[in-house]
Amino acid sequence: MLAIERRNEILERLQIEKRVVVSELSRIYRVSEETIRRDLEKLENDGLVTKSYGGAVLNEHSIFDLPFNVRKKKRVKEKQTIAHLVADLVQNGEAVMLDASSTSVYTAKALREKREELTVITNSVEIVAELVNASKWTVISTGGVSRENSFALHGPVTERVIQSYHVDKAVISCKGLSLEHSFTDSDEQEASSKRAMLRSAKEKILAADSSKFDEVAFTKIAEWGDITRLVTDQEPPGPWLQELERMGIQCIYR
Repeated sequence: MLAIERRNEILERLQIEKRVVVSELSRIYRVSEETIRRDLEKLENDGLVTKSYGGAVLNEHSIFDLPFNVRKKKRVKEKQTIAHLVADLVQNGEAVMLDASSTSVYTAKALREKREELTVITNSVEIVAELVNASKWTVISTGGVSRENSFALHGPVTERVIQSYHVDKAVISCKGLSLEHSFTDSDEQEASSKRAMLRSAKEKILAADSSKFDEVAFTKIAEWGDITRLVTDQEPPGPWLQELERMGIQCIYR
């Protein structure tokens, strides 16, 4: 097993168990305790964990995002529910932008099941790979600069390509939803790409699972007035429905 694969598995364990122990990880992965300590040190330097005596805990307040392969395995049922709801909103022949979120990967899979012909523009390497053999589909990669563990393309090239198209729908996700602070993300470059997608679309869809409500991440993506629909997996809590209706945003959930 490569070191990066082991570190990603350690992060997955932390998502479930909240704490890991060096000696136990050494036994599970059949490597020395010193190797595990180096793994945890790398994760701590990346801002993802906090080392504790004999182990580490997940850094719940990190402004840095978890690796894509870890995020993709979180809240899978909720993301699949959202993906099918979004796919129902898309018609054959439309042009759609999908961001590089794990929710959009599930949306791409749902669209492939339900629609025979689409144009998809995305900055997600994973989505391009998922749709590369979709017959009658036009799949356009934005190009751009890739970063370790993100499976996303960003930068000036990415944004120039996004801005050169005008599409029927843009589907983006986020890390936090707040009535006061709007919808936010953990990474400024990702947020910038998502803003560009919203500006290029007639219909602007925010797809976010229920764990994101009343959470605030590092940087604002856009204002509530910049989206037309919010798609989630269950009825939002408290005053959310009333406030969304007041802002003219349709909320769709199952």
